[in-house]
Parts: sequence; structure tokens; C-alpha cells
Amino acid sequence: MTALTLSTAAATGLRADAIVVGVVKGDKGPVVAHGAEAVDKAYDGKLGSVLETLGASGGEGEATKLPAPSGFKAPIVLAVGLGGEPEKGGAYDSETLRRAAGVAARALAGSKKAAFALPVDDAEDAGAIAEGALLGAYSFDTYKEVSDDKGTPKNGKAPLAEIAILGGKARDKAYKAAIERAVAVAEELNRARDLINTPPNDLNPESFAAVAQAAAKEHGIKVQVLDEKALEKGGFGGILGVGAGSASAPRLVKLSYKSAKAGKNAKHLAFVGKGITYDSGGISLKPAGHNETMKCDMAGAAAVFAAVVSAARLGLEVNVTGWLALAENMPSGSATRPGDVLRMYSGKTVEVLNTDAEGRLVLADAIAKASEEAPDAIVDVATLTGAMMLALGARTFGIMANDDAFRGSIHEAAEEVGEPAWPMPLPADLRKGMDSSTADIANMGERMGGGLVAGLFLQEFVGEGITWAHLDIAGPAFNESAPFGYTPKGGTGSAVRTLVRLAERTAAGDLG
Repeated sequence: MTALTLSTAAATGLRADAIVVGVVKGDKGPVVAHGAEAVDKAYDGKLGSVLETLGASGGEGEATKLPAPSGFKAPIVLAVGLGGEPEKGGAYDSETLRRAAGVAARALAGSKKAAFALPVDDAEDAGAIAEGALLGAYSFDTYKEVSDDKGTPKNGKAPLAEIAILGGKARDKAYKAAIERAVAVAEELNRARDLINTPPNDLNPESFAAVAQAAAKEHGIKVQVLDEKALEKGGFGGILGVGAGSASAPRLVKLSYKSAKAGKNAKHLAFVGKGITYDSGGISLKPAGHNETMKCDMAGAAAVFAAVVSAARLGLEVNVTGWLALAENMPSGSATRPGDVLRMYSGKTVEVLNTDAEGRLVLADAIAKASEEAPDAIVDVATLTGAMMLALGARTFGIMANDDAFRGSIHEAAEEVGEPAWPMPLPADLRKGMDSSTADIANMGERMGGGLVAGLFLQEFVGEGITWAHLDIAGPAFNESAPFGYTPKGGTGSAVRTLVRLAERTAAGDLG
């Protein structure tokens, strides 16, 4: 993990490989953002003009390198675009700083140290820069040939090793807390990315459960793992049905973080994650071209895992239980067939019309189990439907809920941390399409509005009177295009920060 510190040193005298400054789009060309006054002065106040000559505009996502002025101990200045100027007297929003820091960290891969002289007006700004830089520096190199004993990829660059954020108050409690939060969340989010990127021949339900057990032990989280025998004894027909065709048996993992400070009146959140470590579609086999990225179908469980560990590391005054519904969906002689009927943990029966609609089956069992503890709210997270990608694209996840205020609260939490999300309805008329003449409900309904149909299916398994929301992260969970901002190619860790912020808001008394 990239090391991170707050520094009060002047950019001109700091030993580093690069000094990072912010640039905004001005009416007459790029303008150097505050925080980099000393750097601009070293260019005789003409850094903006120099950058314009090099083709920079200050647009978001830009990264322009140029030689540092004489007398600097860093050889390079890296100017990153912040987009438009804030209103007069206004501050840069956290997401702008987060993305700019991510761009800079990616551009400086292979460097040992960089000093970030981006705008810092308060502790929140410092935290946003820290988070963006740590997320932007992420690289998944586990399976690449290395060129040295430090693990440097032979055909690539090692992540930026050290970051110093200038302009912060290193001894100020608020600044220290902001940095500590950024480090904890970024480290756990990056661990979720590692899990998502790990190929399915190395990550199966059993090995995922082992990772969760190790992390739980490290951070004082209570953990329980139900193996195939325990699942069968408990009547978890959905999880067992999905995993029936695989040589890797399913698991249900329960992670329990209980606040030591909150006492008996602490709110209780239950997070439920879809953990299909590989999804072939089962007997309803996916067509060619749709299998290659299906290692990411456990991204919901990875997000839940990371959020629970983050809550524990931050010591949030809220109780959080994470449920990881883990299975591998494979075709074989023992696999569940279209037309089979599964008896779920809740007692409901489900006619399986399509074995590639498997995520809702494992989630249904876990949601029903989570409901037994009567939490104040349940949030499930899943790469559930292609329909949600068609509706919202590749960068936005959908939010469905049985309570409008709670759905709004989650949307606000997502906006606060910079995760694009959008509230979606649960139209009652779509429920009829899942009627079955054989079972209580079918796992498929109308094709149009398929993402909403999946949400309606899950709602059937929520305990009576329990507030519930469903996050369909099928689009943003895995980035198949080029990196952008602090988002890498591959696993993104989508929804981790939203869940953590929801836990923070709940601890503060704002559950929605």
C-alpha cells in the first residue's frame, strides 16, 4: 500500500520525484489553483501560460508534466486539471479533489515519492486528496512477472510508493482523523478490488471465506462460516441450488462488528453481498463473449466485506453485520436445471426458470437469514442484472428500497462520497410476471424492467417490517474501459464507500 503523510514543508524544498499542482479552466486559459502559489512564483507567475503552451487547458482528467524550476529538489512538476473554477469565494468539492489526486497518482506510477500541493482549505479536503491518491495508486500485479525483489512488474510500473499532502495541519485532530479515515477506507476498498480481480481458479467460496476469517481475526470482528453441511442442515436451498453444479462448495459467511462505545441503544445495519465467485450461467449457459469478466460477480460480497472491516477499523458507533452469500455457478450433471424448484431458507419455494438468474437466489437466502436478527435496516449489494446497465450505463448503480426515505438517504450517502447512483422504483405491476403455477414464485419475470423485477423478487424475502434497500452495481463494479480519475481498469470496489458513509450517518443518528 502506498504510504501517506501530511507535511508542512514548502514545495520548493521538499525532496520528491514530483510536485503535483492543480490547474483550473479560466476564461483566458489555465489558472493555477491555490495551494501551489510557491510553485507558480518560481515560474515568475507564468505557470498557467507555460501549461497553455504545452496544450493544457485545466480540464478534468488532464495531467501535464514539465521540468521543475531551478532550485527545486523535485525534478518534475505535474499539473492536473480540476475542471472549471469554483464560484468566487467557493471551495473545490471533495470529488473534484479526489479525482485529481487519483489522476496524479496514476500518472506518477513508478515514482518513489510525490508531494501534492493541491487546494486544501480544511480537513475534508485533505481527506479527499488522500483517498483519491491512495485509490488512484492502486495496481493489481499479483500475476505479473517481476523484475526485482520489490515486486516491480517486469512489463509495467510499481505504484507510487509515497505521498506527502502539503498544506495540511499534521498535528490537528481533525486533519489526522481525516487521513486515518482515508487510509482505512482506501486500504479496505483496494482489498475488495484485489478480490474482484483475482481469477476464479484461485478465488472460490472456500478461499473467499478464508480471507474473511483472517481479516475478522485481525480487526476483532466475530465471524461464522456455514459450509455445505451446515447450509444443508439449515435449509438454505437458494445458496445450495446455485452451487450444486460446482466442485467448489458454497459458503455463507457472517461478519459481526459490534461497537464497544455505542452500548445497548446502538443501531444495527445488515449488509448482504452477492458472492458468485464465477458465473458461467449454469445450465442456462452464457453466450461467448459474456463469460470473460464473470470473476467480478462476487463484487457485492467484496463490497460488504470491505465495508464491515472499514467500520471496525474506524470504530464507528453502530453495529454492522455483513452476510457474504458465496457460490460458484457452474453447469454439470449435478447442477440445478431450468424447471427445478428450490425450497428457500424462508420456506418459500422458487421455480428456477433461468439458472443465470442465480444472484437473487443466494441473496434471498441471506436476506431471510439476516432478517431474523431484526436489524434496523438491510442493504443488499449485487452485480445483479444487465438490465440495470442498460438503464444507467457503466458508471452508475441503481437503488431500490421498500422505504422512500431510506432510499433517499442511501442516494445522499452515495453522492457525498462521489459514487454515481440513481433511485429506481419497484413497480407493483411487475410482480405478477413472477407468478408460478408450480411454486410460490419464479426467479424470472417480465423482460422489460428486468432490474426492477429482480428487486421485487428480493423484496419477497425481507422480514416483515424491516427497512430494506437493494443496490444493483452491475455497471460500475468492473471497469472494462480505460482508467479514469481514481478508478482503475478491472475491479473498482463500487458501493464500499457508500456503505461506509451510510454506517457513519447511522452512527450519527441519521438512518433516513
